[in-house]
Amino acid sequence: MQRVKKILLWLLVAFAAYAIFTSPHQAADIVKTSGTILADGAKNIGSFFDALLKR
Repeated sequence: MQRVKKILLWLLVAFAAYAIFTSPHQAADIVKTSGTILADGAKNIGSFFDALLKR
């Protein structure tokens, strides 16, 4: 199982490198969108706990 995980990780890294080299603008947009989604998610979790604690 460990060997399969290692192979899948290398395939993912190779695909990411291929995507970045072949289309850097689209890859940058994907990273930017992912960062925005993560930031919004963290902000919403904070808002949830603030509402839960009635601040």
